[in-house]
Amino acid sequence: MYKTIRLCAIFAAMLLSGVTTFAQDNTIDEVVWVVGDEAILKSQIEEQRMRMIYEGERINGDPYCFIPEQMAVQKLFLHQAKLDSIVVSESNVLQQVEGRMNYFISQIGSKEKLEEYFNKPYSEIKEETKDLVRDQSIIQQMQQKIVGQIKVSPSDVRKFFTSLPNDSVPFIPTQVETQIIVMEPKIPAKDIDDVKNRLRDYSERINSGSSEFSTLAVLYSQDTESAKRGGELGFMGKGQLVQEFANVAFNLTDPKKVSRIVETEFGYHVIQLIEKRGDRINCRHILLKPRVSEEAKKSALLHLDSVIIDLNKDKFTFDQAALYLSQDKDTRNNNGLMVNSESNTSRFEMQQLPPEVARAVEKMKTGDISKPFVMINKNNKEVCAIVKLKSRIEGHKASASEDYQALKKMVEEKKREELLNEWIKKKMADTYIRIKPEYRNCDFHYAGWVK
Repeated sequence: MYKTIRLCAIFAAMLLSGVTTFAQDNTIDEVVWVVGDEAILKSQIEEQRMRMIYEGERINGDPYCFIPEQMAVQKLFLHQAKLDSIVVSESNVLQQVEGRMNYFISQIGSKEKLEEYFNKPYSEIKEETKDLVRDQSIIQQMQQKIVGQIKVSPSDVRKFFTSLPNDSVPFIPTQVETQIIVMEPKIPAKDIDDVKNRLRDYSERINSGSSEFSTLAVLYSQDTESAKRGGELGFMGKGQLVQEFANVAFNLTDPKKVSRIVETEFGYHVIQLIEKRGDRINCRHILLKPRVSEEAKKSALLHLDSVIIDLNKDKFTFDQAALYLSQDKDTRNNNGLMVNSESNTSRFEMQQLPPEVARAVEKMKTGDISKPFVMINKNNKEVCAIVKLKSRIEGHKASASEDYQALKKMVEEKKREELLNEWIKKKMADTYIRIKPEYRNCDFHYAGWVK
């Protein structure tokens, strides 16, 4: 099915100018499309074409028709977002950029090879990537504003399902329901004191003026993403921060002073105020986590071994053990049942599970309990766990009774696409569009580009 707006994976889309055919044969670049007051260059189309070929992406039809139409649709969203004053969190943008840059370096081998491939310095590649990621985020917000809250009734889902030809009924991959019991390895008091003493030392150096907070954050903070920005988190509301951190950060008044040590589920922090704007705050922090020793992990794994023995002797049920023993606050009050944040149900496809959990349950039968294992939780901390396979639903053709949530999601996506299609057509009619004659003879997805 044609997607209304395929947000380009775009990292290389505008970075390949050093290797385009235009650079090689010295052809002069030119504007080939104009959408509103935004231009689409011939070189940009060629750069995107090369990226799609490099990444094995499918091009539907003539690339010199398909690609500029994609770009033009994105510019319509960006133009409306500008009118609606839509902005995105700069800290979230920077976090995504770091992830992308690290991924591409891992794929290509090194920073130097990345610079050689794109024929640009790393700083320039990163800056261009930041602009592209920001545009992606703005487009996503704009689309959400256009679509709003989509409501789908059971009758809508039934109607959709019954209208599908038999050979078009979707295949639902294997799904599992899992329960988990988590134990955090015990950190000795001495190790916690060591961490606190290091943070006290940093605070004294900052308060005395002998060191800058941002310098110490770069050197020592274990929040690797914010450390790259000198510990800066960007403007956030109170609800975006864990409660213990927010309570201290929002009470800071002097940007030259450092907070007391704050303990959260992530570790131990000291915080420095940068600026307050209404109900939002920008601050820096340094995060340190006590190291989990092999001895502590071994002890937690042995404890879980004893829990399994008691479970096998029917001393208590897995549900009861999860409720009273598990240290995972997200699942313990749900008898250990894990919830899929993507579908808001308890069903997971294997690739949606944490990798350590997926490996544990892959060959288990319903009702089986895994051996204890170590995993990284969502707070990037090492914990020990056991899981029980509550149910396994093998891959199958969808049915209205068994796969309502999956079918509902398909109906929501269909309605979303219809709403965006309608908006695009209206926006096209109200926007100045000019296309060079040699780019007009195309079988465009949207009629109305050529007026």
